[in-house]
Amino acid sequence: MSLVPAARFAAALAAFDAANAEDPHQETDAAGRAWPREVLYARRMSACLAQVAPAAPETVQLAARCQHIRRWAIPRQDFPLTRPGYHQWRNALKQYHAGLAGQLLAEVGYDAAAIARVQALVQKQHLAHDPDVQLLEDVICLVFLEHYFLDFAHKHAEDKIIDIVQKTWRKMTPQGQARALQLPLPAEALALVGKALT
Repeated sequence: MSLVPAARFAAALAAFDAANAEDPHQETDAAGRAWPREVLYARRMSACLAQVAPAAPETVQLAARCQHIRRWAIPRQDFPLTRPGYHQWRNALKQYHAGLAGQLLAEVGYDAAAIARVQALVQKQHLAHDPDVQLLEDVICLVFLEHYFLDFAHKHAEDKIIDIVQKTWRKMTPQGQARALQLPLPAEALALVGKALT
């Protein structure tokens, strides 16, 4: 397929959204509108990236939109409920997301170099040394804290939540951490974050 760059980018986002629209799980946004869960997550990722880094490279914008593509297809319960099992699941997801994203990007006309770059970003390769991967990680952490943290916290013991916040914090840049402290979090979430950071 031969498309001008803007049309190709739009086609890629549409392809990612169409794949995520098959999610059988629903989630409601702040306005009360129901979405397929992974469509809403992907749009939140794009919106956050646009706020944090409006001039982000196109490959980073693509990676943000497909970071969880069809995540439900590989359920956590298919792997041992242990720490090694968790890491196996996460690694399987990264490979799956990267492979599917690459396929969809090729279908709308992206070249091999762009596809490889998006796949590297989705798999968080060279996190400590690649500013674009670190930017994506900041966005992932910010979206988690703003939209998913409190529901997650309600399902786990406080000491585990504090540990997770501390680990999340260490993954972020100072700029990302500063933005996290400006998020409009509910009082309960702010209290947990405060405990984790003191």
